[in-house]
Amino acid sequence: MSKNDTNSTPKSPATIVTHHGRNPENQFGFVNTPIVRGSTVLFDSYEQIKGNKRTYAYGRHGNPTDDAVRHVITELEHGAETLLAPSGVNAITTALLSVLSTGDDLLMCDTVYEPTRQFCDSVLQKMGITTRYYDPTIGADIEQLLQPNTRAVMTESPGSLTFEVQDLPAIAKVCAPRGISILADNSWASPIYYKPLDLGANIVIHAGTKMFAGHSDVMFGTITADEAHAQELKKTYRALGVCVSPEDSFLIGRGLRTLELRMREQGGKALAMAEWLQGHPLVETVLHPALPSHPQHQIFKRDFTGSGSLFSFILKPAGEEAIAAMVDDMNLFGMGYSWGGYESLILPVKIASQRSATTWPHEGNLIRVNIGLEGYEDLQNDLADGLERYSQMSNHKL
Repeated sequence: MSKNDTNSTPKSPATIVTHHGRNPENQFGFVNTPIVRGSTVLFDSYEQIKGNKRTYAYGRHGNPTDDAVRHVITELEHGAETLLAPSGVNAITTALLSVLSTGDDLLMCDTVYEPTRQFCDSVLQKMGITTRYYDPTIGADIEQLLQPNTRAVMTESPGSLTFEVQDLPAIAKVCAPRGISILADNSWASPIYYKPLDLGANIVIHAGTKMFAGHSDVMFGTITADEAHAQELKKTYRALGVCVSPEDSFLIGRGLRTLELRMREQGGKALAMAEWLQGHPLVETVLHPALPSHPQHQIFKRDFTGSGSLFSFILKPAGEEAIAAMVDDMNLFGMGYSWGGYESLILPVKIASQRSATTWPHEGNLIRVNIGLEGYEDLQNDLADGLERYSQMSNHKL
């Protein structure tokens, strides 16, 4: 932590990501916390090792490079403890295992990240844990789904493909009195724009690979818990042997320094692009929570202070040859599964097979885009050219 971390004066997210998690006085004056690699830690005496009186006891249990990241995220999320994982999926699975046991029931939002669905339907099922999927727009009506053995509810707001926004305070109002843990995936808005722990969640999870890293060069995950869940989370984490590479921690720490700037820049461009697409004749619907046309826009306005770089839009129906013509010849938009990096991405998505509690109502083609740091007009022109190719290969003429 920096020497100013204990100052009680409120700090903006921009100040937190700039100053927290580093202390030049402890690192020979260098601004950034260095990469500390190692497994064995030496103790000075029997008394010291018996009492485990060193700050660090073993490489798997942490080091200064890890702590530099943990302190920043804990402060941003208003949490009690943050732990680091080698991927977003591992962060999700570790968090789930910390709150679930054999015989428990888990309510999982139907828009959940696909690898999480696979984990629930395979590993958790083998463990005797039941997973039921629910409509993410259910809000307080989730009470009707609760069973005596329901132990956890997981939210993802907004959904990373179709961008439904969940009413987290309403869900928490129902679950908290029953002792049901609420987990929230906060990868899209990041703690810059959304703070689930303040709204009633107990554990917040990030695919740090995305916005935290910002450079498309590291796999990472984070888990931040409130005071009531921190100890059990740490026990599960250590029992599973979860740890991260110090090189990866260093890259995440670097990315966090520019997180607020990138969120502001990329989120602003993404919203501008969404507004432009709303007026395009080939576009049936734009799925972006910050647009007044979004079904949960009022919840978004209440709970979020900004928006992320990722959104989707639905094109008028056409065959796969039209999709291929559009995406194969993009100049600036790359095609890939991740997002949150500095580069723009485009991805055609098939939704119907990824839903079990809700029915996808649209027949048109869903396209998801991550808006990067390129010039806005250049990106708009690239997307316009792609839509022109889509038009030429379909019955929808511009």
